[in-house]
Amino acid sequence: MKQKLIAFLVVMAIITTPPLLAQTTPASAKIGYTNVDYVIGKLPESKVMQNQLEVTKAQLDKAIGETYKEFQEKYEAYQKNGANMTDVIRADKEKELQNLQTRVQEMQTNAQTSLQTKQQQLLEPILTKVNNAIQEVGKESGFRFILNMDAGPGSTPIILFAASEEDNATNLILKKLGVDPDKVDAAAPAATTPAKPATAPATTPATTPKKK
Repeated sequence: MKQKLIAFLVVMAIITTPPLLAQTTPASAKIGYTNVDYVIGKLPESKVMQNQLEVTKAQLDKAIGETYKEFQEKYEAYQKNGANMTDVIRADKEKELQNLQTRVQEMQTNAQTSLQTKQQQLLEPILTKVNNAIQEVGKESGFRFILNMDAGPGSTPIILFAASEEDNATNLILKKLGVDPDKVDAAAPAATTPAKPATAPATTPATTPKKK
């Protein structure tokens, strides 16, 4: 009798479990998607960020260019007059050129790091703002999840197929951010990747004279 009772309770548990699970998952719950890079690119803040990055890049390019120009001028003078220099002067000029070359290379590396750091600093509050908007849209519109359809440059998108635009939360997010989806420029850049600082010509390392 006891065994029959246990078996009956197990069967009843199996029968009643699906409705209980169904109650925990609202029928209206849905999965939305968006493209965070696209959203960021439509914000006024992204244009301000891009302008600031371009100004910083121009300043870094100018500093690198001036140093490279100094190297080039001194190298040309060395080539022209090196044969007539004493060993001591020639060695001093070669050391000066090598130091300038090293300085140019270090400036290039530091410039790229500086530009990336500035981009991260400018992008952080924008990402926070977008994330807050996504959270609000998700709660207000009954989304269970909102996925980012773009996994990033060089990667496979998370969402490969969507049957309709019904669950595309992008316009809702833009409206929450105060941007009219009907007026945004479809060609506007995402402005999340800074331009690289200019580099000195690749011939620089090869032309530096070596000590004799």
